[in-house]
Order: sequence, then C-alpha cells, then structure tokens
Amino acid sequence: MRIAVYADGRVVLTVPRGVSRDTALRFAEGKAQWIAAKAAYFKNLPKPLAPPSNRRDFLRYKDCARELARERLMFFAAAYGLSFRSVTIRNQKTRWGSCSKKGNMSFSYRVALLPPRYADYIIVHELCHLKEMNHSRRFWDLVARTVPDHRDIRRRLKVV
Repeated sequence: MRIAVYADGRVVLTVPRGVSRDTALRFAEGKAQWIAAKAAYFKNLPKPLAPPSNRRDFLRYKDCARELARERLMFFAAAYGLSFRSVTIRNQKTRWGSCSKKGNMSFSYRVALLPPRYADYIIVHELCHLKEMNHSRRFWDLVARTVPDHRDIRRRLKVV
C-alpha cells in the first residue's frame, strides 16, 4: 500500500487488489501523524508566484509577455552591450526561459504574471547566456551586475 500527500491538499491511498477496505483504512489511520505532518509542510510553503501553465492563460497573456520580454531585453541588452535576435513566448511548464547560441530568446508566458523584479531576473539570466553559455562564476557575476539578489529570487522561483 502507498500513501501520497500532494501540495494541493489531496491525500491518495493506493491499495493493491485483494486488500480489504478495513485493512486499507487501518493502514491509513496508522499513518495519520505522517499525513498531518506532510499536509502541514505543504501548507507552510510559500504561495506560488505565478499560476500553473494552461492553454487558456497562455493565449490570454502571450502578447503581454512578448511585449514585456522585448522591452526589458532591449533595456538590459543596452546596459550589457549585448544584442539578441528574436523573442518567442511559449507555454513552457518546466522552464522560465532559454537562450540559443544564435541569440534567440524564449520565455514562458508566465513571466508576465511575475512581480517585475522576478521577471527582470529571468530576462537578465537568459541575456547573460549570450556572453556565457554556462552557469560558471563569470556568468553569475554578470547576472549580479544588475540583479545582486539573484540567489534569493532564484530560490523563490523554484517553488513555482
């Protein structure tokens, strides 16, 4: 038998065939403290900065995200003396953004739903990859020129 507790509050008990309902309930009752501890853990996590990805929101915010990304990229590119080629907005679920060696920038539409400081971090992060296509010390020093608190922002974005 298996119990899973999810961040949205769901508790799922998986029971193999042939196991009686009473046996399953006793198993779950025996894990009550563990379930409560996991539920409390999820309850105390910081609330997400942006909603999960879905098609409807993507269509709704895509143009806004493109405009924001272009505007901020132009601003930061001038500050760094860099240039980018294109901006694409996608419904990415596991990444906030990416940068190709050719200078093509791609961002999740959800960047438009973030507080400005967080959106700027994502944009600066990808822009700095034009100079350093890695996450070396030199890369992070570049990011820190305009986003000195990048570590805190990055940690917070991982919760999303």
